[in-house]
Amino acid sequence: MDNNLKESLRNLHRSLANAGPVDEELQELLRQLDEDIRQLLEQRAADTEEATTTYGLAERTQEISARFAARHPSLEPTLRELGRILGNMGI
Repeated sequence: MDNNLKESLRNLHRSLANAGPVDEELQELLRQLDEDIRQLLEQRAADTEEATTTYGLAERTQEISARFAARHPSLEPTLRELGRILGNMGI
């Protein structure tokens, strides 16, 4: 599942690069989400027992997806897929 998540993140970055200007608020939301997901993947790879707060990543992804849908419809499917993957992982 981590490979699907990594691929979805790569797709999101590619889509963002081609989407044109994105307002700063949404850019910051995406940066924070990206960082949280990367931390989660690093902790899983290191198999650490540290308590990680992952609650809400799927929900945040869906909220960001809804906000992007109107202004950047080409990004919405990638964000929706990312949210689905996170939800399936129980995150």
